[in-house]
This record gives sequence, structure tokens and C-alpha cells, in this order.
Amino acid sequence: MKLENASIRDLSHALTSGALSATELTLHFLSRIDAMSDLNAFISVEHDQALKCAADADRRILAGDKTPLLGIPIAEKDIFCTTGGLTTAGSKMLANYRSPFDSTVSDKLKQAGAIRLGKCNLDEFAMGSSNENSYFGPAKNPWDQTRVPGGSSGGSAVAVAAGLCTAATGTDTGGSIRQPAAFCGLTGIKPTYGRISRWGMIAFASSLDQAGPMTRSAADAAVLLQVMSGNDPKDSTSLVETVPNYSELIEQPIKDLSIGVVPGLLDGVSSEIVDAYNTCQEELKALGATFQEVELPHHTHSVGAYYVIAPAECSANLSRYDGARFGHRCDNPRDLQDLYLRSREEGFGEEVKRRILVGTFALSAGYYDAYYNKAQRVRRLIQSDFLSAFDDVDAILLPTTPSTAFPLGEKTSDPVSMYLQDIFTISANLAGLPAISFPAGHSNGLPIGLQLIGPHLDEGTLLKCVHQYQKVSDWHRRTPSEHS
Repeated sequence: MKLENASIRDLSHALTSGALSATELTLHFLSRIDAMSDLNAFISVEHDQALKCAADADRRILAGDKTPLLGIPIAEKDIFCTTGGLTTAGSKMLANYRSPFDSTVSDKLKQAGAIRLGKCNLDEFAMGSSNENSYFGPAKNPWDQTRVPGGSSGGSAVAVAAGLCTAATGTDTGGSIRQPAAFCGLTGIKPTYGRISRWGMIAFASSLDQAGPMTRSAADAAVLLQVMSGNDPKDSTSLVETVPNYSELIEQPIKDLSIGVVPGLLDGVSSEIVDAYNTCQEELKALGATFQEVELPHHTHSVGAYYVIAPAECSANLSRYDGARFGHRCDNPRDLQDLYLRSREEGFGEEVKRRILVGTFALSAGYYDAYYNKAQRVRRLIQSDFLSAFDDVDAILLPTTPSTAFPLGEKTSDPVSMYLQDIFTISANLAGLPAISFPAGHSNGLPIGLQLIGPHLDEGTLLKCVHQYQKVSDWHRRTPSEHS
């Protein structure tokens, strides 16, 4: 088997059977990372630390440990605080930051025996839909290096799609797991808000941010999600809920599963994605699923509401980066005001500054009720729409993106055009719902992604549906190397 394309299950079997060592597997992926550095998927690669962890994994395996993630090489989005290296959030503001602690997600993966190869590129502070806002330069889509991989978890998507690691972590505030998963031909799941701890994850918008796995298949996503999920007393928004055995759930049939479709929502979507959407419906029907129309009357307002709420929360969260308490500090400040102004001017990129300004305005006296408060009311209406729809169906099928991956630089001068890339993903974040993007076609050599949105805490149904679909389709098995 090609190690870079193998599933977690197959690699785990090879490791526990003695056919392969964790050290050999880690060296294989490290050499691929070095050979494909032009993709700019990684901000930092942790060669020595990864090999040390691989040696520890080999000792655990020899002692009879068969933990599913033991010895599996992964990557982490560089927004999770980790010890032993840099945590930059893709920003000059934190370009030299070394965390004294591990995020809860990172610690759980470490305890499970996963081997972190390095930290992946992203849009600065997770603000973007193309990975072009990174201080460290854009990551490049391995299917076509002239195109974006999506954002903000673009580096994570590139690393998995190009076979530089077996799986990766991402975060999703408005689509930042699902959109790059769609652009790079991966399976990416944003779980219910609170399913995974946010402790140690550098905040963008605290009521929207959620971590999740980015993998080739739903089966691999189930393994990672199992480890990453669970209550964390260090995160007050972490849910006290039992975590299901996702790897068992996905093997159940989807007979009689009811899936909703929203009439009129595909207007303006590329014809190739519409075709993939219709074909996917027929394939799911053949597996026993049924479809019916549902209404989401306030869905079209999701982008407007999001781009008030998210910048407002970002304005508050990023106020700590002032050159005095955290982050980049300018040289030779004349006084305290000069320190604040120049440190933030130099440390933040243009998109982050734009969102801070929008958010600060929305929260200012005289405008709070007109913008932020009204956006929160719209958010509640969007959530109510979903709750009503889930009285009739078990999940809702939507496109993930309105088009396939677009060329680098095409939308950088038009922020509104860039924001509209999130038209299908944002509503799940506003409602706190789980959603999964999965490969469902190709157009001109570029992957097409569709998504399923489900009720709160029902990640299992989404994973099950995608896993059963992936048993009868091969889109998730296609790789950029085969395409080239």
C-alpha cells in the first residue's frame, strides 16, 4: 500500500502487526514534507520531536498497546497552542511565540499516541477563505498550485491531500474546515459547538469557533473525532455529554434516513456542483435514504449576520495583542500610545485590521443595537429555521461552496466576493450545528465538495451517511498525484 494514501485503520494494523514501525512511517512523511515544501503547507516542521514521539510509540506498540491513533503521523493547524515549537496563528503578531502549554485537543491527540509532524499554515488568526492572508505566504492547492486550497485551515487541507500526513486538525468559525476540505477533496467535520474543547485554541470568535478533524474519509474522521471530543473543565462552553463510539456508528445502514433539500438554494451555484449535488442524491437514495424539501427562510441573511458577529468578537479577543501584554512589539516606542498603535499596525495584516475595525464599530455606542444586537436576532432566527427543519428530516444536504477552488489572487481585492465563498457554511456555525463536507465529484480536475448539516450532537448520523456513501463512491480515494 502507498503509505501516504493509507487509512488510519490500515496503518494501525501495519504498525501493530510489526509490518511497519512508527519511526519508519514518520520518516516517510517527513521526507515528503521536505520534498514538497513548495506547497507551503507547514509553518514549522518538528523533525526531532516527531521522531522522539515515534520511538515512544514503537515502545508502546511492542508492549501490546493497540490504541487506534498510536504511531499515526498527523499535523495540527497552527492555531492550537503546543509546547516544543512555535504557535503563530499565521500572524507576524505571534511569529516568535512559544506556548508553555498544550491545548486540550493537542494533549488528547498526544496521549492517544498520534505523532505531530508540525504546524500547518492558515489565514492569519483564522480570518480568511483562501489561506492568502497568512503572514507566511499562501498555501497552494496540490490539485492545481495556481489555485487556493481554501481557508482558513488551508495548510491542514494541503497537508492531508498531498499525502504529507495521514490526518490533520482544523478549526471552523464560518466554514474553515469544510471549505478547504471541499477545495482539496477531503472529508472535514465541524462538530456541534462545545463538543470539542476550545481551551488552548487561539480565539477568533469565541461563540463560533470549533475544532475538528480533516481526513480523507469519514472512517478516519470518526477515529479523530472520538479522541478530540469530550468535556473539559478548563472550557466553560464545553458540553457535558457522552461521546458516542463513532467508528461503530458509521457501520450502520442509512435505510429510512430522511435528508432535506432546500428549494431555490442552488441559484448561482456552478452547473458542475449542481450536477454533483443531484447525482449524490440519487446515490444516497439507492442506499435507502429519502429526500424531502425543507425551508430555511433566513439562510440568505447568514453572511450579513456573521460578518457583524464574528468581527465584533474578534475585536474583543484581539485587543490583548497590544505590544505590552502579548505579541509583536514595535521598536523604540515614543510613549504608550505609540507602542499600542505601531505594534498593532505592524503586527496585524490587512484582513485582520479590517475585521477589528468593523467589529469595533459594530460594538460602539450608538451602533450596538443597530448592528450587533440585530445580527444576534437574525442568528436566533437562523437557528430556529434549522430546529423546525429537523422536526421533519435527519440531515440537510447542501453544497459546501458555490464553485471549485479559485485562482490565487482572484478575490484578494474584493473582500465581499471572498466573504460570499462562505454562503453555504456559515449558517451551521451561527446555529452551533454539526456539519460535514465530503468529496462528491470533480470539475476540470478540481474536487467538488458537498455537505450535510445535522441536529445538535448528531455527528454520528452525518459520519454514518458519508461513510456509507464512500463505500459506493471513490471520490475520496482520488489523489492529486493521480490527477497530475
